[in-house]
Amino acid sequence: MANCIRCGRKLPPLSFKKICEWCVHHEAVQRGEDSGTVPQPVMAAPWARRGESSISLTQIFFGASVAVFIAMVLASGPSLDFTGPVMIRLGANYGPYTLSGQWWRLVTYMFLHGGLLHIAFNMWCLWDLGALAESLYGRWTFGTIYLITGIGGGLASVAWNPQVLSVGASGAIFGLAGALIASFYLGEFSVPKIAIGGTLRSLLVFAGFNLFFGGVVGGIDNACHIGGLVSGLILGALIARVAPDPNAVGRRISILLLMALVVAGGAMGVQRWRGFPMRFTLSASSPFENGPNQAIARLQAVIRQRPNFTEAHLALADAYFSKGQYAQAESEFKRVLELQPKQKAARFQLGMTYLNEKRAKDAESSFRELLAEDANYADARFGLGLALAGEDNHQAAIEEYIAAAKLSDFPTLYYNLGISYSRLKMYDEAISAYVKERDKNGDDIDIENALAEAYQAKGMQQQAQEARSKAAQLNERGTD
Repeated sequence: MANCIRCGRKLPPLSFKKICEWCVHHEAVQRGEDSGTVPQPVMAAPWARRGESSISLTQIFFGASVAVFIAMVLASGPSLDFTGPVMIRLGANYGPYTLSGQWWRLVTYMFLHGGLLHIAFNMWCLWDLGALAESLYGRWTFGTIYLITGIGGGLASVAWNPQVLSVGASGAIFGLAGALIASFYLGEFSVPKIAIGGTLRSLLVFAGFNLFFGGVVGGIDNACHIGGLVSGLILGALIARVAPDPNAVGRRISILLLMALVVAGGAMGVQRWRGFPMRFTLSASSPFENGPNQAIARLQAVIRQRPNFTEAHLALADAYFSKGQYAQAESEFKRVLELQPKQKAARFQLGMTYLNEKRAKDAESSFRELLAEDANYADARFGLGLALAGEDNHQAAIEEYIAAAKLSDFPTLYYNLGISYSRLKMYDEAISAYVKERDKNGDDIDIENALAEAYQAKGMQQQAQEARSKAAQLNERGTD
């Protein structure tokens, strides 16, 4: 954007004029060539400002975003696009974390960008709209509007799409656009319509086009845009009507504080609406991210708040199971079945818990209950095979393994099938099963040792020795 040679105000994008419409009209009125109302701007002209450094706040926001992006590139290697887990670690706005108490993400997400095109477009818009807004509102009012509307956009994002990760300055940029639209439309600066019509139309086109584009193109967080735009419209309207004069510091501060309180109240409302399921989502994901201990503590807190929340009991049972605390896992799986007797996952996992507790008969009962409801439930077929093998009923176990293999594919299925064949001294079938397991899932020490035993039982000394040697090699690799 170029600047007016008279007053220093920003000219519209792609403008070839050297004097802004405000100055053209103002000079015409002074010459008596225009009968319109003489402009009485309540804001000092750009050259009349005192006490502000030559570096604008727009430039500071711009520089901060670019610096963060460069740091992300340096930390992540040559890639200019960043994965979701990386963005979450750096402070992206993401419902399960934000609504679990990490409210600072509503600020940090504004300075993160997901790729080169993302930051390029946002910084281009910030450079133009930020400079215009800062010249009209003043530095600190502009900065507060930027942050409040950015937070408002982030809050709208987690309210509407709590499971969608959000980054970027676009919420705050839409907030600036909304504030400028409201201010120009309501006549904050007492400027004749002819002087602001072009800028107002440009702002309306900018907001309308980008909202439409965000609605038809995937991967764009329009909820954040709308949240920023609406909060900006409200702020701009309040400033225009209540405190257009920048010297009315008390009124300006009151408006900004009021809007900050409204946004804080909105955050509390969203937290009450969305917070509980998001805290549960975060707790349930902890075994994979932070280990079972943290998951157990969080899930116990969730259950204290909602004792009959089935999903929390199931997640807690899984966390106990992953930690090897089978008695506690059994108790939680049974609680799930009390709340939802037809919960297949809980019934299956209860059977697996029994197997780990060496209670094969109880495991068999659980798997048979599942198969009574659904004879083609592959997981239950495989589980029943394990239970029958645990009771040394290997012929029946083999039948269940074969039935499970026809329905689905399980890691270790053919290995366990081979074990049952070996127990029945059916060594050819056992060897075939072990080889099939190796072909499907790769080399494994247990498979090679089992093959060595089967070859040995058949008197195939050379093959047995080769299998033992391979097992030793795999063991050495594993300990390196």
